[in-house]
Amino acid sequence: MSQVDLDTSVGYLLKQAATALRSSMDAALRPLDLSVSQYSCLEVLAHRPGISNSELARATFVTRQSMNVMLQGLQRDGLVSRPDLAPTGRVLPVQLTPLGRERLDAASSTVAAVELRMHSALSPADHTRLRELLRECIGALGS
Repeated sequence: MSQVDLDTSVGYLLKQAATALRSSMDAALRPLDLSVSQYSCLEVLAHRPGISNSELARATFVTRQSMNVMLQGLQRDGLVSRPDLAPTGRVLPVQLTPLGRERLDAASSTVAAVELRMHSALSPADHTRLRELLRECIGALGS
């Protein structure tokens, strides 16, 4: 059985990059009392208000159970609101509150600065190409 060469493994490099990005984002978001998962949740809600818990969990790469716990905390902190009863069916649509929007605006700027730092050594053309290559890799795996 052959072993993976970690120095040339694209998968291993992607994992290292993802870990470095996550660590930097965690550190940058800590003063805002947000985790990366909470930030992701707020960001998705800003783009898709009223999304269901299940859709939100899929969009932020967490389980439905974890999303429910996260939403309870975000609601307790006044960052999101959910009705007590579902307007139709069983879906409790989640909305950002004004405080949630304010916190998201600060967090988005913080995360943008981390991403800018991450690709600061790349030329604009390289940055564009990196995005294209990553999309091609994702497409090749069918995700």
